[in-house]
Amino acid sequence: MSLFVFNQLSFYLQDYFVEEWLNNTMVLAEVDNVEDYWTFLTELKLDNKYSGVKLIPIQQNDWGKECLLIDPSGVLWHFAEFN
Repeated sequence: MSLFVFNQLSFYLQDYFVEEWLNNTMVLAEVDNVEDYWTFLTELKLDNKYSGVKLIPIQQNDWGKECLLIDPSGVLWHFAEFN
């Protein structure tokens, strides 16, 4: 198990694979500033380091804005800033 920490956000990842779970997993992390978080994610170059990682740029929505990350296991991460 690994702990990842960025500012006040932290989460654990465990080396445990259940395909049915991953095909239906989404994580939403509320952030103070999506632009800052997008810069942080792109500077990590995760899409170049890990197979299957996809970064989706900031999108403006009615409720606020978000950027997305699909991790190597297929989990969809939303990093959202609400209005």
